[in-house]
Amino acid sequence: MTAVPEDPACDVAHGTAPPPADEKVLVAVFASPVAGFLLRYAADAGYRAVLVEPDPDRARQAKADGLALADGVDGFRPGTADVVVTDHHRPELGVALRDALASDVRWIGLMGNPRHEGPHVAALTALGVPPGEIARVHRPIGLNIGSRRPAEIAIATLAGLIADRNGKPGGFSFTA
Repeated sequence: MTAVPEDPACDVAHGTAPPPADEKVLVAVFASPVAGFLLRYAADAGYRAVLVEPDPDRARQAKADGLALADGVDGFRPGTADVVVTDHHRPELGVALRDALASDVRWIGLMGNPRHEGPHVAALTALGVPPGEIARVHRPIGLNIGSRRPAEIAIATLAGLIADRNGKPGGFSFTA
């Protein structure tokens, strides 16, 4: 009988080995139904999950709902934070993305419909952000699973981030 090579991921899945101790942070920007699900699921997936909400009233409500708050997208160990902007209609959109682009985050994404140009392009351009920097903002984000509900959108987004962190394409392509 041929011995099966050990698979660390399999050992973690079966509970015979601890998960990797890599530091990863998920920063949801703007309180929204999707942000609530995204932060809960991210915490379950081993992320430090925090919300950045510039509106004081929304921040108070988010804290009352049990979400961890951060003052901004910086302050995390360089390359550990993934930033997901969950509302592209907020007037603070440009400033929030400009700040994220100026920080040491690993990845920045914005939710929105891919069939038209995102409002972040005009907002960042108006703030003097160069086109090359604007192009670092991923949109659309997540796996294309036809999500319609906030929980489904959060699952697709988190799955896409996990795939990206692991250098995988996501979806059902299992090559490399």
